[in-house]
Amino acid sequence: MLAETFDYIIVGAGSAGCVVASHLARDRNHKVCVLEAGPMDRNPYIHIPAGFVKTVHDPRINWLYQTEPGEWTGGRRISQPRGKVVGGSGAINGHVFNRGQACDFDSWLKRGNSGWGYTDLLPYFKRLETYHGTGDSVFRGSNGPFQVTEMDWQHPLTDAFIQSARELGIPANPDYNGANQAGVFPAQRSIYRGWRCSPAQAYLHPALSTGNIDLRQNALATKILFDNGRAKGLCYHRGGRQFKVEATREIILCGGVFNTPQLLQLSGVGSSEILNDLAIPVVHHLPGVGQNLRDHCYIPVSARVRNIKSLNERSRGIPLCMEVLKYVFGRRGLLALQPSLCYVSWKSRPDLTDNDIQIAYAPASYDANRDMQLNDYPGVTCAPWQHVPKSKGVVQICSRDALEPPRIQPNYLQEPTDRKVLLAAARLSRDILSARAFSDFFESEDQPGSEVNTDDEWYDYMRQSVSTGYHPVGTCRMAPVSDPTAVVDSELKVHGIEALRVVDASVMPNIPSGNTHASTLMIAEKGSDMILGKPPLQATEL
Repeated sequence: MLAETFDYIIVGAGSAGCVVASHLARDRNHKVCVLEAGPMDRNPYIHIPAGFVKTVHDPRINWLYQTEPGEWTGGRRISQPRGKVVGGSGAINGHVFNRGQACDFDSWLKRGNSGWGYTDLLPYFKRLETYHGTGDSVFRGSNGPFQVTEMDWQHPLTDAFIQSARELGIPANPDYNGANQAGVFPAQRSIYRGWRCSPAQAYLHPALSTGNIDLRQNALATKILFDNGRAKGLCYHRGGRQFKVEATREIILCGGVFNTPQLLQLSGVGSSEILNDLAIPVVHHLPGVGQNLRDHCYIPVSARVRNIKSLNERSRGIPLCMEVLKYVFGRRGLLALQPSLCYVSWKSRPDLTDNDIQIAYAPASYDANRDMQLNDYPGVTCAPWQHVPKSKGVVQICSRDALEPPRIQPNYLQEPTDRKVLLAAARLSRDILSARAFSDFFESEDQPGSEVNTDDEWYDYMRQSVSTGYHPVGTCRMAPVSDPTAVVDSELKVHGIEALRVVDASVMPNIPSGNTHASTLMIAEKGSDMILGKPPLQATEL
């Protein structure tokens, strides 16, 4: 089997892969091959903001992974949708743009990852975005390819929620991606002029015009090829046939938190015990591969409302037809919205220095027995979660077949402290919905219901209802080689292997305090400079 040769091979045209390909292609002398397991991003539901309700279940563009049953999921499997399409999970996510807190990234630095503190990373956050808002230019970018916008419409039930939070002493925050995340605030989102701003649209499609990117869709990478400890090529399946490509400079893995460790393990890089059990020759014993899986998890706290219509009523019948017309002729209305319209970032205890809980809010409520289906009565929903859970899980291959999904066990709520913090967030959600400012609309609590009050009753409810926040990270942890969980160093190079890097959410040492898409794009921006041998951007002085 003859191998085509490129300077760089990127595995995965997801959020990170689109960014990296864009930067590498700026040098017209670079030949770049991008392997993407899914199709081109032509599905219209990708680009319509409310289309996430369709893409989250679509096997044509979604890996549709599921977790293993767990003690604190009541034996249930939890869905783990991941994008299998050009644009990756950035093509199917919920649009919310949230960098996290400065302390998140400073903790990365303290783990021995030089150059990864908040002031080091802020210039990359700024470089990637064009922020259509009134934020401080010290913190916000105005020239980047990725469009970040403010809400251009606010439901009265969202106004009431914000006032209720303020009534409880939680301040309004005009820019949670600025100096401080604390407070209550409308969501910033990657929706621009009524369309999703995906990494493919922002980065990859413009870069394809350079002519030096060879984008191969429906191409599943199955094995990394090595020569004396150096990554030299890849095998991939496409259209029922096997192909091989080789790289003269580097191979960059951007497959994401599940697919990247899977490919490493299939290629002989990982725990020798796991590899030996599957008769996979060990190229390099690296036990951290697939470990340290982190994810946000939430429980729904919802209520029926009165004296007002929520988004539920707009989602069916004649009102939905009107919303479709609004979108077709003005790119506005229900179809131009993201799932969560407002957030709270706060503390579970007053003695804490940093916020440790977050609440996503929507003036809509979901049928507990039908996934992603809105109720046929007016309602609102809070989704409380813990910013930085301590529970950690694992991603592990089950066979030598690249088509077989890996075993995913996030171990949600395994740590008792995680349960306590989530409980505090859930009770705060209940308090906000019960505050005076919301009283004109509050009718009754729907989930979990007023009969749930004691800690044990809440914990039982957690087992029944806890679900993913759709933010898995950490399975190829960035850390010094002395750390037994380390997979890559601070330049994102795989320990013990030459010419192989990981540039995606799997390298995060720990999960940030917010939706993880913004930080994934930032990692790809910084990682691109590292691949190209550029000096880091000047750290911000604060």
